[in-house]
Amino acid sequence: MLMRTDPFRELDRLAQQMFGAASQGTWSKPAAMPMDAYRDGDEFVACFDLPGVAPDAIELDIERNVLTVKAERRPATGGDVQMQVTERPLGVFSRQLFLGDALDTERIRADYTAGVLTLRIPIAEKAKPRRIEVTGTETDRREIQA
Repeated sequence: MLMRTDPFRELDRLAQQMFGAASQGTWSKPAAMPMDAYRDGDEFVACFDLPGVAPDAIELDIERNVLTVKAERRPATGGDVQMQVTERPLGVFSRQLFLGDALDTERIRADYTAGVLTLRIPIAEKAKPRRIEVTGTETDRREIQA
């Protein structure tokens, strides 16, 4: 059994119970989830920390280039259990990403490994840099005489 007293932790716990926790969320008011995002070659990559979330508790939706990630961390225990310490946030976590037209939202790949949700979104072909060839004709050449 874990026994540890910290008066400030108890005060925080009481405040969370009375006023609601910023780190806990409900479907009507979800909490945020930490994220890293970067470009890797021809892909945009977004990684979300979701430790302890079951894969079936993650929802990904895209509508009008807005990607919504929702996840719910449920209690690991069930039944008639008396918790001794509860520091891990439970509830609903949510994040929205506004994706530009430069991304191919039809080919998003999602992978959930070791508590990290990784989304890979390819850069659209029309947004990739390309070289434009300049052509001319012989009649366009002029010699400048000094």
